[in-house]
Amino acid sequence: MADIVRKPLRLLFIFAGFMSLGLGIIGIVLPVIPTTPLLLLASYCFMRGSKKFEAWFKESPLYKKHLEGFVRKREMTLKQKLTILLFADCMIAIPFVMTDSWALRAMLAAIVMYKYYYFFTKIKTL
Repeated sequence: MADIVRKPLRLLFIFAGFMSLGLGIIGIVLPVIPTTPLLLLASYCFMRGSKKFEAWFKESPLYKKHLEGFVRKREMTLKQKLTILLFADCMIAIPFVMTDSWALRAMLAAIVMYKYYYFFTKIKTL
């Protein structure tokens, strides 16, 4: 019975991995789409979906160029950090502008401040 549930779930992870990979590749060309988070998501999905696809992805030049340093040494380039942070800021700005609740706005502002604190103190800049 558990195998009946696991196989479709694994296929869903593999599909999500390829969708994230495709969007991440588009993000290399289009600066509006964040490459690194999408490739991290693809890596996670391949890890959950298939050992074969996980090994394939980790051997690819795309993984080595964009993710290997972060995964192994917790380091990113300044451009990678700013791309992720600014994209996240744009997404957080939507509910910030749409709400009238000062409590929600304060929480979103705290999230933004913590995000910058974490990225610049906990992740080494290359």
